[in-house]
Amino acid sequence: MSTRFWNGNMAAARAAQRARVQLVAAYPITPQTHTVEYLSQFVADGELDASMIKVESEHSALSACCGGSAVGARSFTASCSQGLQLMSEVMYFASGMRFPIVMAIANRTLSAPVNIWPDHQDTLVNRDSGWLQLYATNVQEIYDLTLLAFRVAEHVDISLPALVAYDGFILSHANEPVQEITQEQADALLPPPGVTERPILDPAAPVQFGEVLFPEWYPDYEYKKHMAVKDALAVIEEAFDEFAEATGRRYAPLEADGCEGAEVVLLGMGSMMQTARMAVDDLRAQGRRVGLLTMRSFRPFPEEALKAAMAGVDTLIVLDRDIGYGTAGMVYPDVTRTLYHADDRPRALNCVIGLGGKDITPQTILRCVEIAGEDHGDQTVFWPDARGPAEGIPWTGEVAPAGAGR
Repeated sequence: MSTRFWNGNMAAARAAQRARVQLVAAYPITPQTHTVEYLSQFVADGELDASMIKVESEHSALSACCGGSAVGARSFTASCSQGLQLMSEVMYFASGMRFPIVMAIANRTLSAPVNIWPDHQDTLVNRDSGWLQLYATNVQEIYDLTLLAFRVAEHVDISLPALVAYDGFILSHANEPVQEITQEQADALLPPPGVTERPILDPAAPVQFGEVLFPEWYPDYEYKKHMAVKDALAVIEEAFDEFAEATGRRYAPLEADGCEGAEVVLLGMGSMMQTARMAVDDLRAQGRRVGLLTMRSFRPFPEEALKAAMAGVDTLIVLDRDIGYGTAGMVYPDVTRTLYHADDRPRALNCVIGLGGKDITPQTILRCVEIAGEDHGDQTVFWPDARGPAEGIPWTGEVAPAGAGR
């Protein structure tokens, strides 16, 4: 293994190259554009033997990947934000036809107001599209999780598309040291490209994809897809174990740190968990019993690991870099659903932070912990870094600065 100094988009592209992808569909959108640009350069330079398809929209990009996957090709694309929403129709086709496409997402919020900075809104509104969803906290994880996404997606018992999400600009454009694995190691982790046991389009053995299914049979197929998402958790854990043996880097779908006997535990996804770790280290130095839960797999959702980590914990704070309008953050409901029947479930609070790329600092995290120690009655959802209605404060009527929107 050798150490490289890559940004997140390069890490995703290099992982796809190591996976020997056979088809790349490319359409640009900030901040993922460099991912497919890098892959185009690899193909032009002879570093990657793949079909590079330059399409007219994100909808076409994912449609092209579906076509490639239908004939057995290892297929990859990248997108985010409005582009990902344009793909939304095809995302359901991809999972419904069990095409193990892998897609890199440089998270970017949704317009309007127009904003190119990161939160998790774009991927989480597609949380129930039947795609596996993995979230990276740093550039090394982008590289590793993208490679492993092919291993999981193409497993014969899973055969579902997967996305690897990482915060736009914060990770997509930030350079960090990355331990690159060798091609031999990658080949040992993944099946040969284009070799599969799943049904594919082949004139010698005709099959049909995307047929009309009447109500009598439709629930059966939905149940199979549902179970494949759930069963993917065991395959992810198996892939993480194999990767640890090969590289020494060990991951978990839900990584617990210091949760046993904790007063407060912080749970979240993405780059903000590096900041949360800094804040937790400061609190621990002050003698506070504070734990950290970093979620790498959101779909499938690591229910049993969450229950085990929360045993004996007083308060859980779910950090959501997204919002389900009118309710709560979108990670929070899955957490509370999982813990609802636990005998000693913790009090669960929700802090919505970092929307539209607003900086999440150690002070932001510390404020979330402070909220947990204050009396807010039966309020459970808080907006610690928003002006106006944060924590029940009414609108002040102040005028936003020019260009800032309302």
